[in-house]
Amino acid sequence: MKKERNHFASKVGLIAATVGSAVGLGNVWRFPAETQANGGAAFLLVYIACVFILGVPVMVTEMAIGRAGGSDAVGAFKNLGAKRGWWAVGGLAILASYLILCFYMVVAGWTFEYFWQSMSGTLYAPVPGAESLNGQFAARMKEFITQGWNPLLNTYIMIGVTLTVLIVGVQKGIERVSNVLMPILFLILVVFCGVSMTLPGAEEGMEFFLKPDFSKINGGVILNALGQAFFSLSLGMGIIITYSSYYPKDTKLTRTAITVSSLDLLVALLMGFIIFPAVMSFGLQGEGLEGPTLVFVTLPEVFAQMPGTAVWSALFFLLLLVAALTSCISIAEVTVAFFQDRLKLSRRWASCLVMLPLLIFSTLCSLSQGVLSDFKILGLNIFDLLDTVATNIMLPLGSIFLCVYMGWFAPKGLFRNELSNNGTVKLRIYRAVYFIVRWIAPILIAMVLVSSFIK
Repeated sequence: MKKERNHFASKVGLIAATVGSAVGLGNVWRFPAETQANGGAAFLLVYIACVFILGVPVMVTEMAIGRAGGSDAVGAFKNLGAKRGWWAVGGLAILASYLILCFYMVVAGWTFEYFWQSMSGTLYAPVPGAESLNGQFAARMKEFITQGWNPLLNTYIMIGVTLTVLIVGVQKGIERVSNVLMPILFLILVVFCGVSMTLPGAEEGMEFFLKPDFSKINGGVILNALGQAFFSLSLGMGIIITYSSYYPKDTKLTRTAITVSSLDLLVALLMGFIIFPAVMSFGLQGEGLEGPTLVFVTLPEVFAQMPGTAVWSALFFLLLLVAALTSCISIAEVTVAFFQDRLKLSRRWASCLVMLPLLIFSTLCSLSQGVLSDFKILGLNIFDLLDTVATNIMLPLGSIFLCVYMGWFAPKGLFRNELSNNGTVKLRIYRAVYFIVRWIAPILIAMVLVSSFIK
């Protein structure tokens, strides 16, 4: 007898887990950096359009494949009767997600360390030779991430926590943790927004973030916004396919996709409301808002100039830690589901088989920031190579193939039946969504992929 597949126990848990899979480090450090580099509010406007016009249709495509297939990212295509070549699309998503997991664990470890240092006050202790606050935090960041044992220890801690959640299971592990962590994440975001809005000069930051200069919108901004939308929604990673296989059959996919996308967008907006008033208030906008620099240098500089430094710093890095943990859990679940379904392993063994090799792979990623920094492939260290290959190449490719499959090769009526729950849900914009999936999304994603090579 075939074992019944696990499902999320409640609609709230389903939404919390799926939002947790989408909300992550991409929203916290990549979105502000992309916004800063692409014209502020002009980028935001295009980004919102990309989320709802393209992101939602591609998300419901993955949801339809996942729920109808009722298996992992490879098994879903098999169960739908797809030919062998299409199974490789699921395999590509699994491989991409695992490569991302290798370096995500390292960043999660950095976040844990900064949370701990914020709690202990070590983060704000003077650094010998630093002539400014910026120099102090830049030196501290460089010293920490290039050390051998300390970053590794924190990475191993995050691997252990993620492994524990995965072993417990879908309902008692992933769903229960998401039900707790996601409200905490939103609560901390709202608190920080309230504080940031009251800072002197916050209006200038809000104007940059919310008042668009339409002359700044060009092809590059559109492509960057599209890339950020797909990355932040975790499309092409196999996460949505895998999580959707745990959806009950009465789940309304279009409504779920819109809800998840809206909450994911809300996190990005709240981060903008926090970041830009703060950096403008303290005159730090000229120091650059690159990902690691923003999170581990610029923001501690902001906190150092605020009353209650340790409290705000600890709260922020707790926020980042929550985002990192939910991302790591969801990314790892893609491969865990694959080993469970394809190799018929128990959840415990599948989880160990996925996570324990990270003790080696994540170690290499971490050491590539220090003792292995001179070892490069195509001019990139191991950390940056995995990031570039997985996020800039494999994810767009996977999204293109998913859309092509659903638009041209999927069983007739599959998309309509899944979105309508076999005719029980009224479809109002199905034709528009199907047209986007079949024609618009593959072309635009291909343009993003080509632009990444040109850059």
